[in-house]
Amino acid sequence: MEIPENIIDFHVHIQPWEQIKDAPRKTIEAGRSDVEAILHYQRNPKAFSEHLAGLGIARAGLINYVSPKLMGFDSSCNDWIAEYRNVDPQRFFAWGGIHPNFCDDVPAEMVRLLDVLKIDGIKIHPPHQEMSARDKAFYPVYAACEERNVPIMVHTGTSVFPGARSRLGDPLDLDDVAIDFPKLKIVMAHAGRPFWYEQAFFVARRHRNVYVELSGIPPQYLPKYLPRLEFLDDSVLWGTDWPSPGVKDLRSNVQVFCDLSEYSDEFKRRVLVDNAHKFLGSGSV
Repeated sequence: MEIPENIIDFHVHIQPWEQIKDAPRKTIEAGRSDVEAILHYQRNPKAFSEHLAGLGIARAGLINYVSPKLMGFDSSCNDWIAEYRNVDPQRFFAWGGIHPNFCDDVPAEMVRLLDVLKIDGIKIHPPHQEMSARDKAFYPVYAACEERNVPIMVHTGTSVFPGARSRLGDPLDLDDVAIDFPKLKIVMAHAGRPFWYEQAFFVARRHRNVYVELSGIPPQYLPKYLPRLEFLDDSVLWGTDWPSPGVKDLRSNVQVFCDLSEYSDEFKRRVLVDNAHKFLGSGSV
């Protein structure tokens, strides 16, 4: 299959690099030869937009979340990514975040994020925030997003970063969230890699508004890890997790996915293009 046009990548890490603590930063940068290019794009949204256009990426979701203790990101990352997004809102959509344990007034902060900054979606990272996604402290976040039809993205699966609580990445926690907030659009980043693929598959099959997102999984292994992926049909979204460890660039992962013989060309196009356009067209992002 030839690489289609208008690809949407839901999971690209454009974040305030200066906030990242030394240990996770060394983990990200270890073995990479493109660190200077990464830093250049972090600081130059116009250059990154042009780079994405050159790669055939129509839109990219820029990941940010609040994790002061583990990663170093505080709530100012939301202001940072909103400003970055505003340089080219046709190319970028902004995932922001909130950490209930580091926020004095969660409902007020949600008003600021969604109504003032116009953050496009909320990213929750249980292993890095050291809280389960079904913790009731997140419920005001879900309620605010459901009310405004703003999606949430939740990291599912393990994390290699020092101090991460990988046991909190179980996708089954989102079964409770989807039951309690049936209209909330939930994106399961990483599809539960590497222990919980079946759990992620179950939750996405059970709940109409839950989606599986493929970032951070080497695409050549998708047929092995998710052999029934095509059964999820329009509930699968594309993402790369660039520049996380093991992700060379945004285009190469797309090429490997397009070359897979185990999935139909129609399904691969839905994952790379059609599902995302439908998702974004029906929500706030």
